[in-house]
Amino acid sequence: MACRLLLTALCAVILSGLCSCSSTSNLATAKVYKQGSGTQVDNAKRYKVRTTAYSHVEADSLQYGLASAEGGNLKYGNFRSAASDWSVFPLGTVFKIEGLPYTYRIDDYGSALVGTKTIDLYKPDMAGIKNWGVRHVNISVLKWGSYAQSFNILKDRTKHSHVRQMVQSIKQKTGTNTTASL
Repeated sequence: MACRLLLTALCAVILSGLCSCSSTSNLATAKVYKQGSGTQVDNAKRYKVRTTAYSHVEADSLQYGLASAEGGNLKYGNFRSAASDWSVFPLGTVFKIEGLPYTYRIDDYGSALVGTKTIDLYKPDMAGIKNWGVRHVNISVLKWGSYAQSFNILKDRTKHSHVRQMVQSIKQKTGTNTTASL
């Protein structure tokens, strides 16, 4: 019995080393790496994340209409809008959900997402929100967004505590207090 437990533990260690997925438990505090003109959170391109859905027709979103936090319109088609904590998945991060044909781009944020690793997927109506519910999915990051662009948009919105929290997290992750190094 002891040999079986030891063998099982050894196999788990070997298999975890072969996995290209990043652990979601340390994603929010992962160190930022710069590669060429792009910046990414760590060396992984795949993550298992919690996803929820939101819509511009929800009561707390009515004031914004179809506008995203980036300033454009929320998108729903083959290319779709998504929201996150920009200190975890920065503005402009492009990803696909495994098993779905759509491409998503982070162009929005929400106060309930700050401090989490949750990605909120845009749906055009309440039925879409209800249908999606909460799902834990695997995503493949196609392109990492920009902490600098995230910071530049957020810096003028710091009257809101959740924005201040994202700004502080971006500063800590990038090891800087100025936009010049982001």
